[in-house]
Amino acid sequence: MPFRLLNSRMVEASVLPGQRLFSQRGAMLAYQGDVSFTPSITGGQGGVMGMIGRRIANEATPLMTVEGSGTVMFGHGGHHVSVIELSGDTLYVEADRLLAFDGTLQQGTMFMGSQGGVMGMVRGQVTGQGLFTTTLKGHGAVAVMAHGGFIELPITPQRPVHVDPQAYVAHRGDVRNKLSTAIGWREMVGRGSGEGFQLELSGSGTVYVQASEEKL
Repeated sequence: MPFRLLNSRMVEASVLPGQRLFSQRGAMLAYQGDVSFTPSITGGQGGVMGMIGRRIANEATPLMTVEGSGTVMFGHGGHHVSVIELSGDTLYVEADRLLAFDGTLQQGTMFMGSQGGVMGMVRGQVTGQGLFTTTLKGHGAVAVMAHGGFIELPITPQRPVHVDPQAYVAHRGDVRNKLSTAIGWREMVGRGSGEGFQLELSGSGTVYVQASEEKL
């Protein structure tokens, strides 16, 4: 694993010759050794077509390529950082949550409307979450940001998980999502909790939920 948590808000990455990492631009805090940082034109996410789609959705997160030999410390905005290990599976994560990740991971872009049809599109427009979500697949590590850190909730066929869309960070596994409404008479008269929409995740896998309803 190239990442080592220094504290709850900083992570250190080991950069080896012949290998590369991707990170958010501006996330480098300090480094030691012979390390270079190069803007990634396509964002490292799905090539040119993925970049065009994300531009249309206004969800392009600028990345940089990190190469050389040394160690680099990353952090961004004082957000809490956690490291997720992938072992051949796929992580679905909001682009602005990515702090840094292994360059060996296969990167792609998924249109959220393909999961839940029209409701997937409503999720992007109403909740502030993007229509496009980044996918990272393979063997490697991903450093993810969240407000107050996150917890892992298991998703099983018998027990789907309902998440406030603003608290959603990422998920993995064979999971489907759809946006459902939870509006009752209290919401109609202005006495509800304000959580009129819920993201329902069903199937088998894990969802990562942050300790806040605040966006990054």
